[in-house]
Amino acid sequence: MSISPASFDGQHIRRVYDEDTETWWFSVIDVVQVLTQQPDYQTARKYWNQLKRRLDKEGSESVTNCHRLKLPAADGKHYLTDVATAETLLRLVQSIPSPKAEPIKRWLAKVGHERMQEMADPALSLNRARQTWQQHGRSDKWIQQRMMGQETRNKLTDYWREHDIKEGQEFAILTNIIHQEWSGVSVQEHKAMKGLKTQNLRDHMTEAELIFTALAELSTRQVAESQQATGLKQNRQAAVTGGRIAQQARRQLEAQTGQSVLSAGNHLPPDHAPKKVGSRRRQTGSGDPASQD
Repeated sequence: MSISPASFDGQHIRRVYDEDTETWWFSVIDVVQVLTQQPDYQTARKYWNQLKRRLDKEGSESVTNCHRLKLPAADGKHYLTDVATAETLLRLVQSIPSPKAEPIKRWLAKVGHERMQEMADPALSLNRARQTWQQHGRSDKWIQQRMMGQETRNKLTDYWREHDIKEGQEFAILTNIIHQEWSGVSVQEHKAMKGLKTQNLRDHMTEAELIFTALAELSTRQVAESQQATGLKQNRQAAVTGGRIAQQARRQLEAQTGQSVLSAGNHLPPDHAPKKVGSRRRQTGSGDPASQD
């Protein structure tokens, strides 16, 4: 997930983009602070906690649709914070009397509209991503591989949406299975290896890691299409099979070169030294894939 703060009427609103589920998540307390025009964060937090209890008693889906993610705070540390999608926030706004209600509704709707534009014309988001990667010093070759991998990823998630896979947790489950199978480590373990926290793992992959990730996701989609896999159970098996295809290719390359495909390298600032890759990786390809969720 990538943290990308936004600004509304001069006030800071924390938001996170989940690449796996292609969803924007906004800090609920930050939005409440705007609506209540409360300069003190802790007061806004207490207001939200009281509102949350009331809505929960009323059986409001707006509360149940909120999630908790670690977001950076004023002290520089990361804390679990209630987050919600723009759609959920539009419903929550109706529960808070505020002169800022309509302006923030328009702001949230604009965020959703921009996302819909990018879905209709992926070149918009890709061009923005290309500019960002260039600004961070990525090579043209790396950028080309990253964009090709994203296109492969998009085709896979399109298939999932059309075959009864729920965005969010189920996308994450399948993504982790694919990654675990081809690489031998989970997504979180791979991020830890690279010294990453909230950063997007793919933005810190080597060209080889990007290629094998794309191969695993391409294989998964083609296996799923050939079997017309529908629902989590069938797509889970396709994810295992697709990941293992890339796993075999990885092992063959490593046997020939004597080098690990997985790298501890990252593109963080110099003060974030990468960790060394351990000589042993947990093996995959056996056992119940459910144990890898």
